[in-house]
Amino acid sequence: MARIMTKTGDKGTTGIFGGERVPKDDPRIEANGAMDELNAHLGLIRAHIPTEDPRHRFFGEVQMRIMQAMSLIATRSEHREENPNHFDLQWVEELEAETARLMAEIPENGFFILPGGTILSAEMQLARTVARRAERRLWTLERLDPLPEGLIPWVNRMSDWLFVSAKWEMHQQGWPEDRWQAFSYKRKKKQPAPAE
Repeated sequence: MARIMTKTGDKGTTGIFGGERVPKDDPRIEANGAMDELNAHLGLIRAHIPTEDPRHRFFGEVQMRIMQAMSLIATRSEHREENPNHFDLQWVEELEAETARLMAEIPENGFFILPGGTILSAEMQLARTVARRAERRLWTLERLDPLPEGLIPWVNRMSDWLFVSAKWEMHQQGWPEDRWQAFSYKRKKKQPAPAE
């Protein structure tokens, strides 16, 4: 195993693909930091899912793909062809399909809900918020150096998948949702007062 304490970052820089060193608060590093945090949350979720549950394998695949995506995020666009990792647009389609599969098994209640419920659903909601932050950091980087096509939409779909996964988990456990308020399209519009 390589040395953990290299001390090469003690002066505030870190290495990226291609050998270049950049500040530790560089937008590229901020984006990858959020992706790394997201991956750690997914690992925690996966640790609570039995290995025989198909979700265990699916979460593991997403984690592996996040590692590949992080390698690409750490690579400037002009050096991306040198990176053996790749982003596959099929990853977006697979997340969409899994989200749709879960949605088909849970009722639509038309309400914003409070994050929480079971321990597992609460962890999924927390991971969802990290996915949203990762997406914001990626958009900052995108304005400076274009990312692979589909990568940002994939992270966006990940937050949707995690939200639906949390609702699905609560439904499976028979856990009631804490509602906040109805979606805007569900609210009744006030009727205008009759003219006098």
